[in-house]
Parts: sequence; C-alpha cells; structure tokens
Amino acid sequence: MTKRPKVELLTRAGCTICERAHARLAELAGELNFDLATTDVDAAAAAGNPGLRAEFGDRLPVILLDGREHSYWEIDEPRLRADLTR
Repeated sequence: MTKRPKVELLTRAGCTICERAHARLAELAGELNFDLATTDVDAAAAAGNPGLRAEFGDRLPVILLDGREHSYWEIDEPRLRADLTR
C-alpha cells in the first residue's frame, strides 16, 4: 500500500485568502487522493513552536507538500496536480 501524499495548509485566523485556499484544497483532496492538514501558525507559536510563524508568517497561506514548501499566497494548481500524479 502506498502512502498518501500530505498537503498541509499554513494559515492564521481571519485570513480570507487562507479560507479560500482551504476550501479549494478540500475539494482537490477527494479528487487527487491526498491527506489535508491545516496548521495555524499563530496557534503553533503560542503552543511553543514559533518556527513556522517565523519562516512563513509573512506570506500566508503557504501550501506544503510532504513537508516541503510548494506554493504560497495562492495554490499553484497545475503544478500541484503534476506533483501529485508523479
């Protein structure tokens, strides 16, 4: 059994662009068969992990594919599709 790819959306409360990205990624998750997780960088920082906010906080939303930065501000959907079908 192959492991499903993991897409993680880095976000923060009140980010409308992040909300739109999450809605589209949720649609794509069913179609492209990946696991979707969401991490609020401010909540992570408050919980003792400031690294994500320090690295990505100025360009949210950020999409990570299997832990590596894939795109930010908007979903690069053609590239995401290509990378998920490799």
